Amino acid sequence: MKVVTWNINGIRTFRGGIKKALDSLDADVICVQETKVTRDLLDERTAIVDGYNSYFSFSRGRSGYSGVATYCKDSATPFAAEEGLTGLLTNHAGAVGCYGDHTEFSNEELQQLDNEGRAVITQHKVMCQNKIQTVSVINVYCPRADPEKPERKQFKLQFYKLLQCRAEEILKDGSHVIVLGDVNTSHRPIDHCDPSDIDGFEENPGRKWLNGFLHGCRQEKERNEEEPDEAPEVTDTAHSGKFMDTFRYFHPTRTNAFTCWSTLTGARQTNYGTRIDYIFADCQLAKEQFVAADIMPEVEGSDHCPVWGKLSCSLLPSSKPPPLCTRYLPEFAGKQQKLSRFLVKVDQKSVQSEQKDALPGSQEEGEKRENIHPSGVGNISGKKRILTSDSVVPKGKKIKTVKTSSKPQGNLLSFFKPKLTHVVQPTETSVSQCERTLDLDEVTSFNNSHKGPTTKEDVLSVAGKITEDTELACDGSSQLCTTSTTEDSDTQVKTEAEHLTSQTTVGHSAAKKGASLVFWKSVLHGPPPAPSCKVHREPCVLRTVKKEGPNMGKQFFVCSRPQGHSSNPEARCNFFAWVDKGK
Repeated sequence: MKVVTWNINGIRTFRGGIKKALDSLDADVICVQETKVTRDLLDERTAIVDGYNSYFSFSRGRSGYSGVATYCKDSATPFAAEEGLTGLLTNHAGAVGCYGDHTEFSNEELQQLDNEGRAVITQHKVMCQNKIQTVSVINVYCPRADPEKPERKQFKLQFYKLLQCRAEEILKDGSHVIVLGDVNTSHRPIDHCDPSDIDGFEENPGRKWLNGFLHGCRQEKERNEEEPDEAPEVTDTAHSGKFMDTFRYFHPTRTNAFTCWSTLTGARQTNYGTRIDYIFADCQLAKEQFVAADIMPEVEGSDHCPVWGKLSCSLLPSSKPPPLCTRYLPEFAGKQQKLSRFLVKVDQKSVQSEQKDALPGSQEEGEKRENIHPSGVGNISGKKRILTSDSVVPKGKKIKTVKTSSKPQGNLLSFFKPKLTHVVQPTETSVSQCERTLDLDEVTSFNNSHKGPTTKEDVLSVAGKITEDTELACDGSSQLCTTSTTEDSDTQVKTEAEHLTSQTTVGHSAAKKGASLVFWKSVLHGPPPAPSCKVHREPCVLRTVKKEGPNMGKQFFVCSRPQGHSSNPEARCNFFAWVDKGK
């Protein structure tokens, strides 16, 4: 029996072919975390893979967040499967059971702990030493303690307690237990690239929990051929946990064995990471049945790498998958669904409160819930057009609008120039009109008598003169006035003006382009030139502070090389420089 755990950082990791990816891992039970998929987004290609049966747990509070899935080969089909750790999500037969004592948790806490899609349990029959036994595989994605959200630290510790309670209760019931997944805590200094850089490393509550969860007494075990000279690691015998870290059981002193690296700093290139992905097994199973365990840092596609463990016992598949199997979901089973399933009443208060008490930032930012306000309710974009009683228009009648110009919208530069003319728009409610005849020869004669090339400003001056004369001819009454120019004449004036403008534009496009470049260069400076770091003499990279605080939004330069230990000459040096706003 072989098991694999891998934080895939999104189900898109398998986009190249999920069956091909699963087959390449060559395991009977494959547990993945951080699928970032909710049930409504789960497609059949991902849910049903030929040769496998799968079991998913989804986040119920946010799309594109958390989520775990367990893929079992058909030859390793479990006889029971369950989502979550509390039992609150189990409403079907074929559940695992054994929930333990929850008196330390409130009902609200229990619901929240299972609300983010962080656990799936499958139970398998195995043949160990000519005896049929049960192995329960708990696939978990433990929460991360966001330093900017203190409440998440408590949430993480409560999840650890609930996990331990459930695992020990299943073990007490007579089943062997394997707990595997992304635990989000590096256990010992040997599991961290730079433990000296962390204040109170040993005092971390997560590490203290691991000390109590894991068994501290190392058994004398034969070293494998790869590490013949390894000596037993000295540990605290006070650790009387019921589980063992299988990787450290086989490789107690191996250094630089990491499973997670920061993609932002390129730390995988220098192997500057942490070991936070584990396969834990109860002590008896680890000693008697596990024959090997290791990490797979050569497998890429995520910021984590897979971890595998192999047991000597053989699997006995169930004849039928348990009800939690995704192939039984109505959307994949080919069953006709009731119309009421699609008509779900949305409680606006609950949706708004959910937005207010949002879950911690997703690994994929920008996820937003749409349709909070149904169409037709409230105003549009926060604004509403107001019609006065004087401008009420009978139904079906169109309002004629007078355009100041039929010329297409200009470039963005035109918005930065002051308007040269003042145009008064006529309305249909005008009572009196000013009478004036516009002589079209005024424009034509100007064009004929003007020496040299005609500029756009010249055309605007004529248009301005016409407008000014029109305004002067208006009386001083409160009503707006219009000229008595016929519609045809008005169209001709516009045509003449546009014709002059187009000729001018063609003649001076190069000059205007140069002026635009000068203008935009004065407004948009662009990124400042990158300095060279002092050690490598290489151009630095520009970064922006994203963390909330006094420096949020400020830019700075750092060495372009990947992050690594200070003793590594190929790693990033400590060059740092703020960007001067004046440059």
